[in-house]
Amino acid sequence: MPERRREPPAAAPDTPEQLMRRLEWTVIRRLDGLLQGDWRTLWRGAGVDLADLREYQHLDDVRHIDWNVTARLQQPYVRQFIEDRDLSAWFLLDVSGSVDFGSAEVTKLAVSAGFVATLARVLTRHGNRVGALLYGTQVESVMPPRASRRHVLELLQRMRLARPRAAPGGGTALAELLRAADGVIKRRALVFVVSDFISRPGWEEPLARLARRHDVVAVRLWDTLEMALPDLGLLTVEDAESGEQLFIDTSDAAFRERYAAQAQAQETQVVQGLARSGADVLELATEDDLLDALLRFADLRRQRARLKVHTRFPAALRRAQSLASQAGA
Repeated sequence: MPERRREPPAAAPDTPEQLMRRLEWTVIRRLDGLLQGDWRTLWRGAGVDLADLREYQHLDDVRHIDWNVTARLQQPYVRQFIEDRDLSAWFLLDVSGSVDFGSAEVTKLAVSAGFVATLARVLTRHGNRVGALLYGTQVESVMPPRASRRHVLELLQRMRLARPRAAPGGGTALAELLRAADGVIKRRALVFVVSDFISRPGWEEPLARLARRHDVVAVRLWDTLEMALPDLGLLTVEDAESGEQLFIDTSDAAFRERYAAQAQAQETQVVQGLARSGADVLELATEDDLLDALLRFADLRRQRARLKVHTRFPAALRRAQSLASQAGA
């Protein structure tokens, strides 16, 4: 079956202004009411007005447990609130060398820029503020939250800046970005971690800690060539972060199998780490249609908000239940 040709909305045009205009016509107008209509958004947090009650889930904030409902139903329930009008969103952006890669015309960095432009503009059009931390070889830039179109354009421009290569033996340390964000973001916020998660180990725990304090969405960027190599004969490949070059023979089936096995092992580690963190996950491939991906994600957020999951009690409730059982005995 021939593959349907489509123009990826995340493809970076010549300037941030051109990218913004293009997305405003093709994506942002369609998402505007869906994600941000009447302030009753998909992004629920520590607001004032009660939105709903649902059963406690692992990693929920125990401060939001409704003890009266919990006592009546003998199940822990937590309150969900309608997000405040003054919503702050943060983009934690991995702009390291591995992100500036794509096997076709669109790079992961272009996909990231399209995602950031779309979500940041949807939020700022309604007076919400967006801030950002950018990580190349280190945390290189912190942009305080503001609510203007010019602010979003400045963010896109900073994403496009040329960056030095990592030192030999270095590479991305995503944990540094997450720990920096934990210190910078003081109030509860909507946080997007946009990365390919090709990183040195140790990012899982900082991401989980961030997800306990904030509404975190991990946006994972990937390219199909990262999972399997085609048979293209002899090639010179270069590490996108260190610049190290290797001469490989992709016609060697055993080599391609070893590559695929290592890629699958890394994939498993990333998926398991994201699952343990408690953050929502949105995967964006370089060949994806950005609008379709965001619509699917919005639908999944709604389904998850309605889903009631039976899970283990928090420690305080388990102790109370144990004491009550002992007293009854």
